[in-house]
Amino acid sequence: MTKKDLVFTIGLCLLMGVIWAVGELIMGLWIAVIPSAHIFWLIGIVVVTLAVSIWHSMKEDESDSKDPKREKYDRKVNKRKK
Repeated sequence: MTKKDLVFTIGLCLLMGVIWAVGELIMGLWIAVIPSAHIFWLIGIVVVTLAVSIWHSMKEDESDSKDPKREKYDRKVNKRKK
């Protein structure tokens, strides 16, 4: 896991925690809901957080797929051709 992935995961968890807390405050103070709505809200937040995290981990990062040694070799070869 790279530093960029770790920062994304921590940021995602913090964002979802804030969204969950705001939703709980809204449901507790302004909107009258049944008690099971709080459980569904928590489950929904966890599912969305997991889905986004899995999507991000499956997405290929181009910077990780490039080999620095191969790029250096390609630059040298291209320089000689010109």
